[in-house]
Amino acid sequence: MRKLSTKIWVLIIAYLMVTIVFMYLFADFLYEQFYVEDTKSEMMEIGENIQSMYTGGKVTDEYVEMVEAFNMHSNYHIFAVRNPRELSACVPFEIDYNTLIGPNERRILLNGETVTKIGYEERFKREVVSVILPLTDQKRLEGIIYIYYPLAKITELAKNEVAILMVGGLLFTLVIAIFVYKSLQRIMRPLNELQRAVEQMSEGDYSARVKVTSKDEVGMLSEAFNHMAEAIQREDEKQKSFLATVSHELRTPISYIKGYSEAIQQQLLVGKERDEAMELIHREANRMERMTNELLQLVRKDSEEIELFPIVLSETIRESIKLLEGQAHEKNIIIATNLDDNIIVQGDEEKLKRIFINVIENAIRYSNENGKVAINCYQSNHHAIIEFQDEGIGIPAEDLPHVTERFYRVNKARSRFDGGAGLGLSIVEQLVKLHDGKLHIDSVLGKGTLVKISLPIMEED
Repeated sequence: MRKLSTKIWVLIIAYLMVTIVFMYLFADFLYEQFYVEDTKSEMMEIGENIQSMYTGGKVTDEYVEMVEAFNMHSNYHIFAVRNPRELSACVPFEIDYNTLIGPNERRILLNGETVTKIGYEERFKREVVSVILPLTDQKRLEGIIYIYYPLAKITELAKNEVAILMVGGLLFTLVIAIFVYKSLQRIMRPLNELQRAVEQMSEGDYSARVKVTSKDEVGMLSEAFNHMAEAIQREDEKQKSFLATVSHELRTPISYIKGYSEAIQQQLLVGKERDEAMELIHREANRMERMTNELLQLVRKDSEEIELFPIVLSETIRESIKLLEGQAHEKNIIIATNLDDNIIVQGDEEKLKRIFINVIENAIRYSNENGKVAINCYQSNHHAIIEFQDEGIGIPAEDLPHVTERFYRVNKARSRFDGGAGLGLSIVEQLVKLHDGKLHIDSVLGKGTLVKISLPIMEED
């Protein structure tokens, strides 16, 4: 299989050869257009000057001798004859008189016009151009002036020059071929590196990078590849981290369930201890179920589609609050609302509920007993703004940028039992984006957290 550089090299050399052939044909064209035409024009000019010396009547011997004398000093062969057949004594090649002066040519000559002919002559081994001028008197053709000249071949016009041109052309082609080959090697080097890097990536080595050495298209391609490789490497690391975290998160509840169930099965726990173990098994099973549902929600994010319908936002918020009233009551937390009932958004009701439930549940979980959660909903710049303000423990400033990352926990010591799996806000952020909305979180450690969600309002027709 040929390399791309070889194909380009062959193509350039082919174009170069085509160019040389074209230049040869073009030179031949110029030869025809300039050299031949110039020769004909000069012959006609000489012939017209000699023709002007004819005064009419019979062509005299003196006139013929005068033309012969002129012929001795001319670069062209010039003869004046009374009858075309007399040319056989003048020219060194055979003449077909009927072809030389046929009916058409005779008519042209009788009109006082000039006849020009170009034909190959075996005697000279080349083309011969001839010019015939009439000597007429009172519509009678008294004689003709015949001028001919064997045309030089184009190679004869520049004998040594042609040889130099041919040798120079070959040397030029050779130099160009070497130069193009070296240039293509340099140009193709980054592409070869790209090929090797792609092969490394196909084998699972996502650390492969290529050196960017130019700002042209190849350099841009190399830079784009590096960005792609970095993104793939990050995603691969995230995936590995995700799988490791999932394994870790599931291992603990599974070990609890397995250990306590074996103890119950072997009747090592009885009475109150058995009841506590059953409660723990139930709680860990619920945690695993919830975590599994959250993981499925995250996995579906790239392919998930939502069906949007007009929704009264305040009603959806109230329904979400109602589902969590029991949890709030257990900690004696008041949920205060200030909702605009006129706000309508295009959304998926179930997914909006999931957003609000996760945020409110977090607010309750991380609020102190006898606290308060304030929920406000208002309109601003064609967007619905929903604010969830709690008076809980807050989030440290260094943790705030990471709270929407998967499995990220702020208080890692107590999150196993008091917190979730660290997926809730990741799901919230994902669902908000599905609704073309924005999520923003502010928090002050020890004073509480503000979660602000912005959703576009349905435009009126």
